[in-house]
Amino acid sequence: MRTNTDMNSDKPPLAGIRVLDLSRILAGPWASTLLSDLGADVIKVERPESGDDTRSWGPPFVTDNDGRETRESAYFMFVNRAKRSLTVDIKTPGGQAIIRKLAAESDIVLENYKVGTLSRLGLGYEDLRGINPGLIYCSITGYGQDGPRSAQAAYDFAIQAMGGLMSVTGERDGMPGAGPQKVGVPIVDLTTGLYAVVAVLASLNRRTASGVGDYIDLAMLDVQVSMLANQAMNYFVSGAVPRRTGNAHPNIQPQDVYACSDGGLALAVGNDAQFAALCRVIGEAHLATDERFRRNRDRVSNRADLDPIIVGRLARQTRQYWADRLDQAGVPCAPINAIDEVFADRQVIHRNMRLELAHAEIGSVPAVASPMRFTHAPLDIRAAGPVLGQHTDEILQEIGYSADEIRALRASSAI
Repeated sequence: MRTNTDMNSDKPPLAGIRVLDLSRILAGPWASTLLSDLGADVIKVERPESGDDTRSWGPPFVTDNDGRETRESAYFMFVNRAKRSLTVDIKTPGGQAIIRKLAAESDIVLENYKVGTLSRLGLGYEDLRGINPGLIYCSITGYGQDGPRSAQAAYDFAIQAMGGLMSVTGERDGMPGAGPQKVGVPIVDLTTGLYAVVAVLASLNRRTASGVGDYIDLAMLDVQVSMLANQAMNYFVSGAVPRRTGNAHPNIQPQDVYACSDGGLALAVGNDAQFAALCRVIGEAHLATDERFRRNRDRVSNRADLDPIIVGRLARQTRQYWADRLDQAGVPCAPINAIDEVFADRQVIHRNMRLELAHAEIGSVPAVASPMRFTHAPLDIRAAGPVLGQHTDEILQEIGYSADEIRALRASSAI
């Protein structure tokens, strides 16, 4: 396993960039996690006493080195590594003053409050850019800053439903287990976080030339609609509403899960040459020249004739038997791994995708590594998620508060 000390001395890509993270739950914190991985100093602002909602989203909760359960949820740790935690009650004048001071020295603000909330507190974009014209302010909401749904609250599950993803995910009608399904991870939150990072990095690049920051209005529903991808284009072009097709691809065949003698194998034939190779491997070489199957469009149209042949052949041997032969023939395929099998896979192990990160109270916490790899600029995954308020005094001292002023803020419940 890789540790958080396995890094060279080069500076990470975003060294020197400060992120003021006012967001909670997942989409915003995921964006700030990625920025932190890239070397940004992320100050995570949390409510005093309770903190981010995800701190209580368990079980499971992380255990310490003696095996005792802590108050730190696995969920929170997943999305808040290497950040500094500052507790602030932004509803108080003292708390608002802290946010303004931090904004004056920050490059990026991330927030996901309901539309208008921060403006009412004097912490909106127009308020803060008066302090710092170069500030990049990214607001993440369920439905955007305007429109008939802008005031509604949203979670990933609801957006997957409303945005059409669940209508094309799940087993097809008439089959056992048919019905709409959500994706097994909060995919809209995660992708919204990715879009937020893309947007703020683009704004940072623009600011380099202009010196001017920007306001980014990012809506989860917009993100999900944009992710309809080929399904949206299929609808635009054909007028036919896409339906659930289980694991089968609506435009490319054969792409599906096929039962082998010991479990399922995901087969992803992407072109006619790969189909011909598949046919040779399964002992049905003649199918590659059969007019019903020779081209992809024919295979899509005649899938009902093709599938039983492939099913019958693959069922005779194990997943590994077919995977070895298909890999050698250049036909993309993969076993359907459970999570434990993922982290036992030799490629995942080779790529060091599991980390152990230092934690202030627990000792060490496991984490999934970032997929980003740079030749000349290492990532900066310094530590696990912070203890609530762990860095409050440290951060306030950095922006000029004295020990007496910090005590006064604490006495007033501003921090």
